[in-house]
Amino acid sequence: MNIRRRLIPTAAVTAVTAIAMGTLSACSSDSTAAGNTGKFDVVASFYPMAFLAEQIGGDHVNVTSLTQPGQEPHDLEISAKQTVQLEKTDAALYLKGLQPSVDEAIGQSGVRTKIDAATLTTLETHGAEDEHGHGDKGGHGDKGGHAGHSHETQGGKDPHVWLDPVKYAEVAEGVGKAFEKADPDHAVDYRKNTETLVGKLNALDTTFETGLKDRKTDVFITTHASFGYFAERYGLTEEAINGLDPESEPSAARVKKLAETAKADGVTTIFYETLVSDDTAKTVAGDAGLKTDVLDPLEGITDTSRGDDYFEVMESNLKALQTALGAA
Repeated sequence: MNIRRRLIPTAAVTAVTAIAMGTLSACSSDSTAAGNTGKFDVVASFYPMAFLAEQIGGDHVNVTSLTQPGQEPHDLEISAKQTVQLEKTDAALYLKGLQPSVDEAIGQSGVRTKIDAATLTTLETHGAEDEHGHGDKGGHGDKGGHAGHSHETQGGKDPHVWLDPVKYAEVAEGVGKAFEKADPDHAVDYRKNTETLVGKLNALDTTFETGLKDRKTDVFITTHASFGYFAERYGLTEEAINGLDPESEPSAARVKKLAETAKADGVTTIFYETLVSDDTAKTVAGDAGLKTDVLDPLEGITDTSRGDDYFEVMESNLKALQTALGAA
């Protein structure tokens, strides 16, 4: 069942706030940057959280990301400098369950405002592991398969909420309210910025709904199961090569099963992500006679990303899916 729920801003946007939708130009990766900057200092765990902080905070915030551009966020280990940085910052914005070392560091820190994005929307379980670590199709009318893997929130919940524009908008609403409470002098601006961002996310949701409407197949294959919420939102089924480890070698039985699925459902493409090797995708695609392409889970922006920010990369994802699903 494809459940749709649009998030409406709390008030009509009467003026468009000048929010930079490009790269996080004000976002610093220098671990000494947080604290005593004269602004509301925010330490964000990785790109999707840093993007929210920048968009909502605007000129009033100084955002520092714990995860460097191009770094696989799940592999992050907090350094001593970053631990000190957390003690100096005004707020920490993170997604509990995605980066264990971040969860531990923030939990032990004395930072005044701790914002866990996982508490700002409803998390779900997408799929279940079999004996090989591969997930079945999602438990929502068989839509939105998400294989079990190592970076799940407590209780086995899927943390990849930012890939669903509607859920990401829910998180944005919560972050905006947290900023208003923590820095009341700029509450009006935070509220306006949040409304503007939510409006853009709602528009992106409509773009995906319209763009994927007339497709030939509902099934897409990825190397790593990150698109469970996204698949559920738009009535798709994600088949993942690897659930536990996006870089591990799939079994011969799994490759055979995916080839059968591809033939039965008219799948043409194996998708891989930007921050890991494409070797597995090429291997499976070669055996099955399929093409490969990028479907970016947006865990970080690099020079090779197909876009400079969240919105541009998501639009690139749409184009790739339209081609693969026969909706172009």
